[in-house]
Amino acid sequence: MDVDGLGLHTPADYLAAASHPEAGDGMLGHLARCPYTFVWQAVASHPRTPAHLLGELCSKRDSAWNDNRLLRLIVEHPNADRGVLLTVLGELESRLRTSTIRPFAAALALADRPELTPEEVEPLAALPGASARMRRGLRRRLAQRQRVHGD
Repeated sequence: MDVDGLGLHTPADYLAAASHPEAGDGMLGHLARCPYTFVWQAVASHPRTPAHLLGELCSKRDSAWNDNRLLRLIVEHPNADRGVLLTVLGELESRLRTSTIRPFAAALALADRPELTPEEVEPLAALPGASARMRRGLRRRLAQRQRVHGD
């Protein structure tokens, strides 16, 4: 799929392009820079999205709910490499210090990723925005990793 030949005129066109199984790096990059949050989320869910685009998506902002969902999708993406996950970790730290809507699902998903050590993820539990439920979830997931992988 090429960017020029698609005629992206409506939000539905953008979403259809982001969901197309043959979308390549160029198309996905174009879509990652569009103004629609639901398209960013579709790009973050697309199986062909490369790590560098996932990294770009980490800095997108719309609303706390959409931003937190986007971070969770990025963390769960199989192409999210250590660099992307470290970027998300930094975003989570910032949001847990300042946001009124906390990125709990993304933090818990990050605890499952073997690319980061438990020592890198554990400090999230000590931040002011971490709820008791999130702290318990982080500890449980990190302990599960240690039992399964010996981290």
